[in-house]
Amino acid sequence: MPTNITAVDRDGTEHSLVWDEGQTLMETLRDNDLPVLASCGGTASCATCHVYLEEPVAARLGERSADEAELLADADGFRECGSRLSCQIGHDAGLDGIRVELAPES
Repeated sequence: MPTNITAVDRDGTEHSLVWDEGQTLMETLRDNDLPVLASCGGTASCATCHVYLEEPVAARLGERSADEAELLADADGFRECGSRLSCQIGHDAGLDGIRVELAPES
């Protein structure tokens, strides 16, 4: 079942997107022409898909992996609460209606 999300680009423009099953959040952002570089292709080794999530959403996802935490700690604009790599967030119908904001480019 597709999930509807709101993505905010770096200019502050909101985009209503459909997040399909089987996709990561990064793939949805990239496939909808948002400026997500995703240079590593989703292997959690570059942080070019860094996004901000609202605190309750980030908490729902649980802890970051060690690799994700290390990359994000060095990323521009890191926020202890809310920064995530969008390539590490798999589709979940429970995330319907979330708002995601693209972090500054690193």
